[in-house]
Amino acid sequence: MAIQQLNQFRVLVAPGLHNSGPDHWQSRWQRLYPRFERVEQERWSDPVLLRWADRLDEVLDQDRRPTLIVAHSFGCLTTALSLSRASSPHVAGVLLVGPADPDKFKVSALLPHGELPCPSIMVASSNDPWMTEQRAEQWARRWGSDFVNAGALGHINAESGLGDWRFGQRLLQVLAQRASNISLGERFAAPRKAARPFLRVAAPASFLTV
Repeated sequence: MAIQQLNQFRVLVAPGLHNSGPDHWQSRWQRLYPRFERVEQERWSDPVLLRWADRLDEVLDQDRRPTLIVAHSFGCLTTALSLSRASSPHVAGVLLVGPADPDKFKVSALLPHGELPCPSIMVASSNDPWMTEQRAEQWARRWGSDFVNAGALGHINAESGLGDWRFGQRLLQVLAQRASNISLGERFAAPRKAARPFLRVAAPASFLTV
């Protein structure tokens, strides 16, 4: 990845239930880019959405630099809730990978049902046991997120065998470029007059793995 493209941003990694182990692409990214910071939850085995979002808010409040969030699974729900509370206007963009189905955790009512306040890209799998591709696309539309079908990658986790997941790194670059083109002042000075067109793409197979 062209790391210089990310230098203007703080990058937070938000794992899901049970945290991300050493072979997970999130952990591998942190080894590749040591300045990426993990949002550490107090109880990784106890996914209480309000508590997890409170923790994310705390971490965001520690540093007011423009921030990108790289979220996975339940971490995507945590990120969406945090953004909906408008307590962190310095979040410049979010990459939402393999989101868990809110209905599985009975938290749909807590989540925003409108467009997120920053650029966002959602990546889903066609055979994810935690959320169907169709359900993921519905949430992407609600949140105004670009939607990427990554193919049959399961939950897009360590078991997916993605290595350093170069395609995901490419998406983070795209997100960073988009965020850098929108000043924070412009983004939060006034509501958007019109929603950005929904973009749905399929990932090129050549970039899915190491």
